[in-house]
Amino acid sequence: MFYRPHLDPSRPVIVSCAMSGVVANRAQCPAIPYTPEEYAKEAKRAYEAGAVAMHIHARTPDGTPSFAIEDYRNIRDAIVAECPVIINFSTGALGVSVEERIAYLRAVKPAVAALNMGSMNYAKYNAAKKKFVFDFVFPNPHAEIMAFVAAMREEGIRPEMECFDLGHVGSARVLADMGLVDRPYMMSLVMGVVGGIPATTENLCHMANQLPEGAEWQVVGISHDQWRLCAAACALGGNVRVGLEDNFYVSEGQMATSNGDLVAKVVRMVKDQGRKLATVEEARARLGTKHV
Repeated sequence: MFYRPHLDPSRPVIVSCAMSGVVANRAQCPAIPYTPEEYAKEAKRAYEAGAVAMHIHARTPDGTPSFAIEDYRNIRDAIVAECPVIINFSTGALGVSVEERIAYLRAVKPAVAALNMGSMNYAKYNAAKKKFVFDFVFPNPHAEIMAFVAAMREEGIRPEMECFDLGHVGSARVLADMGLVDRPYMMSLVMGVVGGIPATTENLCHMANQLPEGAEWQVVGISHDQWRLCAAACALGGNVRVGLEDNFYVSEGQMATSNGDLVAKVVRMVKDQGRKLATVEEARARLGTKHV
């Protein structure tokens, strides 16, 4: 067998935390942060538990999702004043122009920004009630992907290519072939969204085996599937993301009181497998980040 660095379980695990998301609110989970100060406290809890990167969807102080430069900057500044973590901004949105989303990237310059790798149906289904909780089309045409990549290259921001299905991995390979993204290719394998790839360990293994050489990858498991997928990713040599954007529950019926609870659980899982945690400095070096 030939050696594949991205499937090497001897590497330290980079733990990321997605603190809030854009869909959920405090009526569903009271721990979701709204104000910059709340983001900072949540980031510190996650950092102290073992996370080294924070994925951010900005909100106004009343909890409304925001794409304003000021809100992203205020949240970033509050977090880095509390802990020395890698900052990762979301760029996903419905009904918000590419130009508006690129504007806060250029103005604030996070270390990393998410890059959604394809259009898809995007839904959450309640099996008990036999109906969708929400259901929409998430458009990410190649022309928009290319616009984001160009802006990120100009500003020295590392693109995190979010792949919700196997075809999205193929699109990432095209960007690599065109020389528009640099090694190490940052890849997030997002599993469990209805409309995307189902959250099974078999599918995770298949996606991981399709990644281009030079990939630095993490699994993003949605809802209760998160824990099984995190365990599988650790065994495969990957990195992990947890947080209230993806899952509210530490275990069945036990809602997390903070993002730190979720990070603490995945850190225990990492250590139980005999893998080490990457420090912020190690993560920055492996990901090739330029900014905070």
